[in-house]
Amino acid sequence: MADSGTIKQNNKSPSDFLRQVIGSPVIVRLNSGVDYKGLLACLDDRMNIAMEDTEEYVDGVFVENHGDTFIRGNNVLYISSPPK
Repeated sequence: MADSGTIKQNNKSPSDFLRQVIGSPVIVRLNSGVDYKGLLACLDDRMNIAMEDTEEYVDGVFVENHGDTFIRGNNVLYISSPPK
């Protein structure tokens, strides 16, 4: 059994994370593998997303600037905050 001092537990729920990153830079990965990087403006209970200052990446390669972007929730694989 591992010493509890060596295990870092994250007690945040996904909802807590999403509330925390509104207005912050995020990476949204679509089911297709395309990434969108930009500011998370808002999202709803169906994971529909509005982003600002958005950049599109395919296979890690920059494709295009989109400015304001709206993404339908059923296309979202995950949302993450960029490494600091």
